[in-house]
Amino acid sequence: MFIGVLQVHLHIQAAQSLKEKRLVLKGLIERIRSHFNVSVSELADQDLWQSAILGVAAIGNEKKYLNQVLDKVLDLIRKENRAEVLDSQLEML
Repeated sequence: MFIGVLQVHLHIQAAQSLKEKRLVLKGLIERIRSHFNVSVSELADQDLWQSAILGVAAIGNEKKYLNQVLDKVLDLIRKENRAEVLDSQLEML
């Protein structure tokens, strides 16, 4: 059994309030959850308007499969026009 963990640091340029930030993140998180069988959560920077750190976790029996799924999740996040990916880290446990 393997666990894949993806951490993504986002910059949300258009957000001028926490409410606008939450709106962007809520849509993004729902899209990730509906397309992939993964867990997603905002891990840090909850009080900052334009910054967010998301954590994505998946579990499976093949590292290659988990790597592919998390790469696709990262691609979906990068295609989001309301948030820019500043940094990402992928780790297999």
